Amino acid sequence: MAATKTAPAQAPARVRPAGGRGLNPQTQGLLALAVTVLIWAAFALSARALSASSLRPADAALLRFGVPLVVLAPALWRRRRALAAVRPAAALKIACGAGVPFFLAAMYGGSLTSAAFVGSIVPGMVPLFVAALVVAGGRGAPRGTQAAGLALIAAGVVALVWRHVFPLDASVLAGAGILLAASGLWALYTVGLKEVELDPVGSIGLLCLPSFAVMALLVLAGVLPSGLASAAGSDIALFLVVQGLGVGLCAGLLYAFAIRRLGAERSSAYGSLSPVLVVLLAVPLLGESPTAAVLVGVPLITTGVFLANRRPRPVAGTPS
Repeated sequence: MAATKTAPAQAPARVRPAGGRGLNPQTQGLLALAVTVLIWAAFALSARALSASSLRPADAALLRFGVPLVVLAPALWRRRRALAAVRPAAALKIACGAGVPFFLAAMYGGSLTSAAFVGSIVPGMVPLFVAALVVAGGRGAPRGTQAAGLALIAAGVVALVWRHVFPLDASVLAGAGILLAASGLWALYTVGLKEVELDPVGSIGLLCLPSFAVMALLVLAGVLPSGLASAAGSDIALFLVVQGLGVGLCAGLLYAFAIRRLGAERSSAYGSLSPVLVVLLAVPLLGESPTAAVLVGVPLITTGVFLANRRPRPVAGTPS
């Protein structure tokens, strides 16, 4: 991809400004990743908070996909030929995987469960679903540390939902199932991103353009209800900042920046702390008290994501 081309040989010498001031690349990457993890946590919290908001899921989606289009409009116009050249199959994976189907599933699933469920199941199950897609594509199954990580993720999800099986809580189990579907869609988005030659801005446009168009048509046709005209200004401002500017714009750009500074492996490993942060923030912000199932399941999922994202070290004598 264009964003990952090797920099000129003289670039490292200009990392620090004259006088020794400025942050080194690793610190820059860590700061970008810290903000990204906070935004991911905010997404999980907002998914849960939507049920008590004056906004409808369709309204939150319009803000989520519309704000980046407005902010990035000039840059996206310059990339119009690159966007038009993307293969339809890859574009569909991206538009479905992180677009309207994913967003509505995450929002509705969050309204039936808790912030801890959203923050753990949606990002936590992605490595397992990606591994399943890789195996289905004819490549080898995960082994060693990665296989152990996937097993821990599965065990953590079981620990989260088990207490709602006996006695049966159909609403929470349905919400957990919808969140699993959202995670599977995000895995599809992850695979789709690897198939396109776009920079982060182009990828955001490829996701938001069709998603906003579909959502606007559904609202105008009356298929999905909207309360945007009568919603409280504070709710609109909250979701505009968290979903539109935060998740829609900043998270994608900052995470791509962090990967360039730290590498994909380290970025994914630090990103596994997101579920823990969601649980901690949900206590003061949403009044949620972590149950025993959450205290067991979230650490298992976090550890599993950390291990699943570690790349095995190349064995001597084999291609790296």
